[in-house]
Amino acid sequence: MPPLSQDATSAVHEGRGAPEIPRLDAPEAVGLTREDSTAPDDVHEYRLREALGLLYGSGAATGIAKRLLQAARTTRSRLEDTGDPRLAGGPRALEARDQLLITYGDSLVGSGELPLDSLKAFADAELKDCISAIHVLPFFPFSSDDGFAVIDYRAVRNDLGDWSEVRALGEHFDLMFDLVINHCSREHLWFADFVGDRAPGNDFFIEADPRTDHSAVTRPRNSPLLTRVHTYRGVRHVWTTFSEDQVDLNFGNPNVFVAFAEILLFYLEQRARFIRLDAVAFLWKRLGTNCMSLPETHAAVRALRSLLEAADLPTQLLTETNVPHAENVSYFGDRDEAHLVYQFSLAPLLLYSYLFEDPTYLRRWAETLDPAPEGCAYLNFIASHDGIGLRPLEGLVPKDAVQALLDLGHERGGYITLRTLADGTESAYELNIALFSAFGGTPADIPRYLAAHHLLLAFQGVPALYVHSLFGTLNDHDGVERTGRTRSINRAQLDADTLAAALADSSSPTAEIFRSLRRALELRREQPAFAPAASQRVVPTQDSRIFVLERRADTQTLLVVASFASESVQVDESALTARGGVDLLTGRSLAAGEAMVLEPFQVLWIHQT
Repeated sequence: MPPLSQDATSAVHEGRGAPEIPRLDAPEAVGLTREDSTAPDDVHEYRLREALGLLYGSGAATGIAKRLLQAARTTRSRLEDTGDPRLAGGPRALEARDQLLITYGDSLVGSGELPLDSLKAFADAELKDCISAIHVLPFFPFSSDDGFAVIDYRAVRNDLGDWSEVRALGEHFDLMFDLVINHCSREHLWFADFVGDRAPGNDFFIEADPRTDHSAVTRPRNSPLLTRVHTYRGVRHVWTTFSEDQVDLNFGNPNVFVAFAEILLFYLEQRARFIRLDAVAFLWKRLGTNCMSLPETHAAVRALRSLLEAADLPTQLLTETNVPHAENVSYFGDRDEAHLVYQFSLAPLLLYSYLFEDPTYLRRWAETLDPAPEGCAYLNFIASHDGIGLRPLEGLVPKDAVQALLDLGHERGGYITLRTLADGTESAYELNIALFSAFGGTPADIPRYLAAHHLLLAFQGVPALYVHSLFGTLNDHDGVERTGRTRSINRAQLDADTLAAALADSSSPTAEIFRSLRRALELRREQPAFAPAASQRVVPTQDSRIFVLERRADTQTLLVVASFASESVQVDESALTARGGVDLLTGRSLAAGEAMVLEPFQVLWIHQT
């Protein structure tokens, strides 16, 4: 697709003399109306053009939409030609059987084979009955940040395999790819164009005057916001939210939006069912604001969603926005932005509750949690490739309790990542630690560790388990020393043969954790009450050590009873024992009126009769 005309471009940077970003109240940026003679009849095409109009003006929106819709319909035609099974029966609603694994392409490394082949072999042999989708973290050529400084969005790293290995992984699993949308590597050809003042990249990045006040900009790191670069036009300063090697892209230029929309469509042709929009909250910049989750950013997400729906493409969007809860869930929009958002508050709340044996803050949060809008869902996790985010605890947990969590994490070998605030001070941003190490990392800590996962799996939404959580991997301090990055503590590479031996030893902690979690996942996917659309209610209890959820579908009611006590607890509250039932996790029957006895940290999934 040729680039759009320069007349259509707007810019957020100060150094190029380009026009200002159209404001949402500007006549040329208010979008389309039904009375507009060029307004499309199809509602999704209408929404696409309206969202693009908010970004680039209604005149430019028509041309951009026409080009992108043609590309999207070509993608659908190609998928139809290959008989892609994802097209059968139209869009599929998320169900209880939707359960994700999060992994790097080389988290498992086998002798004499490509890492993606090792991952496929393990997943096919061990996970087909419990995992429906695999999120393969960035597997593209990169220059830093373990894949998130992308050099080439359309290539697979040679050391991992190629696109045929990626597509093969999708034979038995849905796939999730990252669209690293906020920034690219300094080694990307676009940035080489910028340095050489050549199209198209010469207007793909954000220049800024270092003398301008940028103190209002939200910072996720304590590195400089602007990076000095020598170009053919002299020294320039470019916007670098995450590091000097990750240069923010200028979405004020519609050619940038078009480029990423095309990349997204390319990923669909490579079998992606889910697209994760990495760091999307930072996408749009406007001086005088915090440059986070601006209306233009939401318009960009709506445009991508509308493009997929206008072409009836079988892909769902997940936004990665590690921010306080209210801002995070705003990415559902009016059911027209993300299909899924991460439940970022759940991970640190679960960790705090189990480490300190106190579900008070978890209960308060869950009691006020609104369900996801119809057709949307939360993505629930307790650990991922990143650290455990702390911003989602803002307003939920007192500062002294957060500090206690950080102190305990540090005692157990973790690191604390800082960010710079507007006043120049630094604040804790995330806790970097392997999850099992955070729980203590010994065989005695396994019951508490498993309980946290059993409760995680019961929450309304779609569960996602990090590959290292499946095995109880411990802190990788050698990795931190080797890379100089604290996040490497939870990104170890596992030797496939060593892992297989540990799993074959039924007495090993690795085998116990994996066996228990796999069985729980197998059970969960068969329960209608664990579908994302099934209702969720916090049941009040007299015993503060007990946390209870009721999950209800048309054909099933499940009572989830979780103990946060380190000793056995007897529960005889009539509201919980009146109906009786069967605990799915142990197979134990409970007669109506019979008191429940919970072992330390035990979680029950009671199918009520």
